[in-house]
Amino acid sequence: MFFLTILLFSYLQMSQQIQKTTAYGKEMLSNPRLIPVHRTLNVVMNQNVTLSCHSDSGSPPVRYTLFKCNQKVSTLKRPDLTPGLFNLTINSASDVGEYKCKAENNISSGGKYSNSLNFTLLEPISKPVLSSPTSQAKKGQNVTLSCFSENGSLPITYVFFKGKQSISHPVKMYKSKAAVIFLFINSSSDFGTYKCKAENSFRNNTKYSNTFNFTLAEERSHSQPLIISLGLILFLFIIGFALAIPLFIIPSYKAKKIKSARSSTGLTSTMNAEESANYVTYTEIEPVKPEEEYVNCSVIRREDKKAEQRACATVYSKVLIRD
Repeated sequence: MFFLTILLFSYLQMSQQIQKTTAYGKEMLSNPRLIPVHRTLNVVMNQNVTLSCHSDSGSPPVRYTLFKCNQKVSTLKRPDLTPGLFNLTINSASDVGEYKCKAENNISSGGKYSNSLNFTLLEPISKPVLSSPTSQAKKGQNVTLSCFSENGSLPITYVFFKGKQSISHPVKMYKSKAAVIFLFINSSSDFGTYKCKAENSFRNNTKYSNTFNFTLAEERSHSQPLIISLGLILFLFIIGFALAIPLFIIPSYKAKKIKSARSSTGLTSTMNAEESANYVTYTEIEPVKPEEEYVNCSVIRREDKKAEQRACATVYSKVLIRD
């Protein structure tokens, strides 16, 4: 039984060896391994990187081909089993796509493919901006602060400060959005100076924001709006009265005087105390045309019956009318 087991194991080894060789005794290539020479997949813009493609076993010569997103990049030939080294430059975000390589020799059919690699592009962050929807607050009010770096590779970690003291745990953002914290204004000390910092996996790239201060909002008295309203009403009343004087009151007064002057035709009697008591003087006023400033006025002296022998005298004149 033991002899049969050894025989079966030897047969399997010989079968595998036969599959790797041809009639000429050459060995087929193993699957290559694609690795970055600098042992990191984090890259920055304009960085030079080197990828190594290597098959551990197989008969040389070996031809290595590098692909990016299934598109051929370049081909290298090696007379032995030394790795194929591909030099790349990261010029844009499209240069960090999926890479893989293929190894072929003279006896392989279709070649052998390696594992795939993806670079992570590290972009330095820009100076973050600290802001709030309101710059004024009063005691007992809830406010918010937001910190955001417009540029920079994700994730970005934000920390908020008041003065030099941290007031929040690190907030890691995996999307290009602002980190937001909520504050409660409880005392005058909460109106201090605030700022935030941002950092990502880019080395030595910590940036601090602008400073931000809340100011105390003035509390208005309840009577102040009433006083403003009354003052506005009084002001409008004065303006209306001032406009009414030349437009309505003065023209109305003039019209009444003219109408009174035009309608004042008739006889009036006066007595001269210094003259004789036996006669009366009558005055008759006759209005003329509206556009003139004069009226005709006639004065008639009439004697009493006892002095019938004395002739009556009538005197006419014009009276100048002034406003």
